[in-house]
Amino acid sequence: MLSLALLLMTAVVAVGSVLALLHLRGNARPHGAVGALHGLFGLAALAALLLALQGPPRGLQSGVAPFGAAAAVLAAMALAIGLLVLLLLRARRQIAGLAIAVHATLAISAYVVLLAYVALG
Repeated sequence: MLSLALLLMTAVVAVGSVLALLHLRGNARPHGAVGALHGLFGLAALAALLLALQGPPRGLQSGVAPFGAAAAVLAAMALAIGLLVLLLLRARRQIAGLAIAVHATLAISAYVVLLAYVALG
């Protein structure tokens, strides 16, 4: 299940990177389905990670045992801010830019912590 969480999170980060580049370039917004899939896959990745954390503890000897929970918290925060981004893009584009930056920071942090958890755990 942890491998599935990592695979889904990798796909989410890749699509999110493309969406961020399109936003920064000022191009027309991509179809709403792309953003919706990004969010749904993010939710699926978080669910897979939470299910994986229910199993036996891992990473105790290497000191990364709490990394799984930390990645889940960061991913949940990124998901919540992502929903805020969706609402703000419809109202105020300048404020949405700040929310996108916070969302990306949280999401990338979650991904890096998850990578360390999988690699060292």
